[in-house]
Amino acid sequence: MCLAVPGKVLEITGDDPLLRSAKVSFAGVVKAVSLTCTPEAKVGDYVLVHVGLAISTVDAKEAAETFEYLKQMGELDGIEFPECSSARERRDETANGPAAHAAGYNEQP
Repeated sequence: MCLAVPGKVLEITGDDPLLRSAKVSFAGVVKAVSLTCTPEAKVGDYVLVHVGLAISTVDAKEAAETFEYLKQMGELDGIEFPECSSARERRDETANGPAAHAAGYNEQP
């Protein structure tokens, strides 16, 4: 399975759309990422990154939701992401649902 992880663009280097790169933070882990496929990306934006390449820009809400799904899948064990309120509210609703105990969603991290 291929995975794209959301990260926040901290700094952009280069002006040529084919050669631009960025420092992207993944919950505090900063990596160099190519912006070749996302010429619209700017500092402060969230991007989905697959093997060092930003493949799309996303808003903060979608980034938090994607990160939450990856955490639920166990793909990001031990990494915390600053959630947006809608993702947190949805998680809280899930935690109070009928299958919450069986799924382990009501346990506090």
